[in-house]
Amino acid sequence: MIEILNNLGFSLQFTWFCIIVILFAGYAILDGFDLGVGMLHMFSKKDEERRMMLNSIGPVWDGNEVWLVTAGGALFAGFPDVYATLCSGFYEGVMLLLSGIIFRAVAIEFRSKMPMAWWRWSWDVFFSLASFIITFALGIVMGNIIRGIPLGADKEFAGNLLGLFNPYALLVGIMAVSLFTMHGAIYILMKTEGELHEKMRRRINPSIIFFIITYAATTMTTLIYMPHMTEIIKDRPGFFVIGLINMLAIANIPREISLGRDGRAFASSCVNIFCLMVLYGMGTFPNIVRALNNPAELSLTIYNSASSNETLGILLLMAVIGLPIVAAYTFSVYWIFHGKVRLDHQSY
Repeated sequence: MIEILNNLGFSLQFTWFCIIVILFAGYAILDGFDLGVGMLHMFSKKDEERRMMLNSIGPVWDGNEVWLVTAGGALFAGFPDVYATLCSGFYEGVMLLLSGIIFRAVAIEFRSKMPMAWWRWSWDVFFSLASFIITFALGIVMGNIIRGIPLGADKEFAGNLLGLFNPYALLVGIMAVSLFTMHGAIYILMKTEGELHEKMRRRINPSIIFFIITYAATTMTTLIYMPHMTEIIKDRPGFFVIGLINMLAIANIPREISLGRDGRAFASSCVNIFCLMVLYGMGTFPNIVRALNNPAELSLTIYNSASSNETLGILLLMAVIGLPIVAAYTFSVYWIFHGKVRLDHQSY
């Protein structure tokens, strides 16, 4: 297998970088609509509507988080220096992220255990707040990785917590919130019917407009202030097709919704997220963590932060066996629970 990759011109380091980008893209697509549904949860006033929204993600939300665990494990095994630097540099953010994941899970499971309005409302608040915190924290992390963080000669984070809340990272955080809100709104539209479906159809356009505004602002800011993100496209113009596909996918979302083809709109939203993650990977390559203070010498690249070739080779074999199993499980769950959501005595 390693010989095949070498003959194709792909190193183990590059292959693992691509695998990790794909895993994080899978997480963003799958858990993205979970988080979007969570952030939209409090906008519904009726308990029945909130239950419908909750049950739309009920069979799949925990399985979607497997992609984050898998991506984190792949990062730890394939690029241990990157894992160590990010977990120490973003320690408070990682703790906040994990807290949000825990509270969201507890809120989903506990919300309908008791019939009292105050009980359900309290867990609804936790569910929505946790979904927002997770999304915004992920955006802050990605914004800082794109911009770069100060690193020392020992590969350790050399900045402070306040520096992570820079304008660019905050902008990417807001864009992440708008992206997942739109993604979740389309998912609810696809999975529901009746009064909630019609309400969501009226609310879908504001979420799309919100995303397009933040997307345009983030793209413009990146082009002006983060020129390193476009170097690979300047060197290899053929890669511009990814950006073109991304723009066409975004433009197709309102078109499909206006035609009542909610499933195709959701597919376009998935393509949009995947293209954004690919553009992120292309823009940062070969860096995984860019050193803001000295990018040329201190950045953690796929070459100076990777595990040994022997380790990467064994990990690749495990990935070839394990990833199809995860993908097959994900597909089977979505196939079993496809269709519109209906409440019964076993529902959340």
